[in-house]
Amino acid sequence: QVQLVESGGGLVQAGGSLTLSCSASGSRFSTYAMAWYRQAPGKQRELVAVVSYGGSTTNYTDAVKGRFTISRDNARNTVYLQMHNLNVEDTAVYYCNQGSWADYRRDRPGKYWGQGTQVIVSS
Repeated sequence: QVQLVESGGGLVQAGGSLTLSCSASGSRFSTYAMAWYRQAPGKQRELVAVVSYGGSTTNYTDAVKGRFTISRDNARNTVYLQMHNLNVEDTAVYYCNQGSWADYRRDRPGKYWGQGTQVIVSS
């Protein structure tokens, strides 16, 4: 049974930073691409960032390019999302997801999701 557990969310002022973590278990973590999605109130889920299975390739939605960095530590079965210069539009529940690079390029999430971690950015 694959489990993904996110942590690191919280309340931050606009312009601040947060780092989210997602710890995975129950799968061969290093063989999967990993992604962060987010869902703001009243909005559809949005793919935020993707990292390849080895960590060498990343992709970001335009809204976060230059501000967010996705990375992974395969020895720790953990994926991270460093978020800088946060703004109120970044307020959302952030979820990690495990899947394939090809599917993420088509915005097709994998089967397994974490429970999410709330990020609230105040103005």
